[in-house]
Amino acid sequence: MSSDRKLTPLGEDFSAWYNEVVLRAELVDYTPVKGSLVIRPYGYAIWELIQGALDGMFKATGHENAYFPLLIPESLLAKEAEHIEGFAPQTAVVTRGGGKELEEPLVIRPTSEAIIWPIMAGWIQSYRDLPLLINQWANIVRWELRTRPFLRTLEFLWQEGHTAHATQEEAEAEARQMLGIYRRFMEDWMAMPPVTGRKTEREKFAGADRTYSCEPMMQDNRALQAATSHNLGQKFSRAFEVKFQTEAGEHDYVWSTSWGASTRLIGGLVMTHGDDVGLILPPKLAPIQVVVVPIYKSSAERASVLEAAERIRASLDRNVRVKVDDRDTLNPGAKFYEWERKGVPVRLEIGPRDVAAGQVMVVRRIVFGDAERKVAMGESEAIAMLEGLLETMQAGLHERALDRRERNSYRGLKDYGEFKQIMSQSGGYIYTGWCGGEECESKVKDDTKATIRVIPDPEFRSDDAPDKCIACGAESTNEVVWARAY
Repeated sequence: MSSDRKLTPLGEDFSAWYNEVVLRAELVDYTPVKGSLVIRPYGYAIWELIQGALDGMFKATGHENAYFPLLIPESLLAKEAEHIEGFAPQTAVVTRGGGKELEEPLVIRPTSEAIIWPIMAGWIQSYRDLPLLINQWANIVRWELRTRPFLRTLEFLWQEGHTAHATQEEAEAEARQMLGIYRRFMEDWMAMPPVTGRKTEREKFAGADRTYSCEPMMQDNRALQAATSHNLGQKFSRAFEVKFQTEAGEHDYVWSTSWGASTRLIGGLVMTHGDDVGLILPPKLAPIQVVVVPIYKSSAERASVLEAAERIRASLDRNVRVKVDDRDTLNPGAKFYEWERKGVPVRLEIGPRDVAAGQVMVVRRIVFGDAERKVAMGESEAIAMLEGLLETMQAGLHERALDRRERNSYRGLKDYGEFKQIMSQSGGYIYTGWCGGEECESKVKDDTKATIRVIPDPEFRSDDAPDKCIACGAESTNEVVWARAY
């Protein structure tokens, strides 16, 4: 695909637009293995910023990083029946090693509960060893039949937290705390506000007592399951004999949780903020927040312009991620297009006339309100205002995403025909009553391809909660949020 050809318009074909953006913004590249992608340096730089922010949040709440093996004996995975049943269709299995058939097949981890708990069992003897708060940054393999960059791939990067507690109440508090950390990260760093809540029995993680999820809305009005947190109860500790001595001297099984987020978050960034030009990055997660593009024609102009560009870079470098694009292989217009396509929040253009006037041209990737997209400013003035501008852009992206989510959320719906019409046309989040029956979940999914994303947390519930199930008309047991999803 030519890098200078216009993207498929977002509103014309969202899927094609997305695939083109992640390739032409140089986030990923394809490999000979179907569904397995290379994360290119620019995409990985975004992941490093995500990783750094989340890692700091985890450590601030007492969690420590460790690393557990990639290969899991098949017998361990089979110990928790519900868990293995949920992951069996997606597992990749190693049956030969060193040129010989293995005595026992090894599963490449689809998630790590089955290898972590037998090991952590040896670390826990008494209540004094609890809580045990572990996180790992790792890769995962799940044999997806239909793949899409970042959203569903054969191999992906993620973090997975695993914790052990002395009581059910502590485990529940941990699961809810981690959901709150994910939500705060998505709002503060990604400008991608999610709806949070509990999954239904049908939609929860295989082996969990309860699953909680962050569900932001993408620009095509579909939901993205962006992070999940699970209260595992005592299922895994019973399966793997993880016991501890209580303060009273008795023995009990630990109460456990797991929680995770992955490189799927990068896909969420693209789909939440991008436009027909390409990527738009919230400044906090932009590998390059400000790019300086020198403009010159002669070698004499080049020297003076590059000197000014370097002076600006040095002035910004302490507080802003800044790059001077001094390549002679591209003309300024090509550079402008490249950095727009890659979503750099601010571009500073400087030429000989700007140097003479002591000014710089400030160009915003996206404009909110009545602000001008391109404005000439004094060099010192521009340097002084850039940090504030980046903060304004971060807040503006969050406000825009929140406004879009709320404009495409429907409450008080009682007519199933209207429900189906909305889902088949615009899509969005529809808040309705639900009787609690899996038959109604299945009916709605079969009719509309929509699923219950969450039973929403109190702050997202309707003021006038619906009292009838949207599918069958029976008494409602919960308000739920329906949407089509990735």
